[in-house]
Amino acid sequence: MRVEPKVPHRALAAIRAPLQAAGAEAVDAPILQPLNLLLDLAGEAMRARLFVVQAEGGAEACLRPDFTVAIARHHIESGRTAGRYAYEGAAFRASPHTERAEEFVQLGLELFAPAGGATAASDAEIAALAWRAAEAGGRDDLSLWLGDVGLFAPFIESLALPDALAARLTRVAGRPRLLQAELARGGLPVSAEGGQLAAMLAGLSPGEGARLLEEVWALAGVQPVGGRSPAEIAQRLVRKGEAASAPALTPAQAEAIHAFMAISDAPAEGLAKVAALAGRKAPALTAALKAWDARLGALAAAVPQTAMRFAPALGHAFDYYDGLTFEIRSDALGTERPVAVGGRYDGLLARLGGQTAGRAVGCMVRPWRAFAGGEA
Repeated sequence: MRVEPKVPHRALAAIRAPLQAAGAEAVDAPILQPLNLLLDLAGEAMRARLFVVQAEGGAEACLRPDFTVAIARHHIESGRTAGRYAYEGAAFRASPHTERAEEFVQLGLELFAPAGGATAASDAEIAALAWRAAEAGGRDDLSLWLGDVGLFAPFIESLALPDALAARLTRVAGRPRLLQAELARGGLPVSAEGGQLAAMLAGLSPGEGARLLEEVWALAGVQPVGGRSPAEIAQRLVRKGEAASAPALTPAQAEAIHAFMAISDAPAEGLAKVAALAGRKAPALTAALKAWDARLGALAAAVPQTAMRFAPALGHAFDYYDGLTFEIRSDALGTERPVAVGGRYDGLLARLGGQTAGRAVGCMVRPWRAFAGGEA
């Protein structure tokens, strides 16, 4: 395993200082994390990037690829509705086709608050903290790229699409291959080839669909293999059938979504493009754009306007982000090696078994990348 070099003590202290000053509780996370949980959040393709371990007869685990999920689980287990947690330690990701370090240091901060609280202010606070930490490493070629996973749904709402099509597009928004396939159908006639089994399953509850599949397997003498349950397979078949038979986008609608996904501009100009591409007046989109005005106003005190870019389609490897996303990039390192990343992930708390809804936003900084004498 390739191990990242250590950052000199003085430089690391400077990078760490903005996060330490944020009034957060220092916490650690188990180095072993449940594999299935992380694959549920990132998709099976992520397996190749993980170091998987398994004790004899035990469940598969992996060396922690980052801290966010582990810190969120810690917060849920604490029973608190609000919390600030700072972390620092080694993370692990396999990189078989490059010479990149596979064990590296991450430091970061995760902020949790009760549901209903203002999000724009905490979004701006976290992004500004990440910027100050990255900037403290001494690089002079940094830029802050801002995105918003949550902006896609209200934009789609403004286009007045059929409900089934709007739901389908929103569901695949974070999966580029599936979204591109949907956009490629724009202007084509609707297919009726959803499949008879998918059509039968579509009218059943998840439990009834799973029992029907099990009965078909038993009659055919089929013994299923792999990790997916009958309910998951039934759901996938139904979605495949829905995708084949759902109404298609018009060419104009497909073009508007293409243009939305391609936006990459200064924040004010990028947000103006979103508004110009929208269809009918949608209150949710108006509110989302207004929240962006508040974020940018708060960020202006910490980040130079010329250093900020807005790309609404900006996403990360894990699909639990559901609002603001951001990356701090170095020109020298390029788009594939961000110095810091972060974003909002309110929905993750419920996915991890949290009993009450809440707000969650956080950031992670790679000190070796932030350090001017570090990764090149």
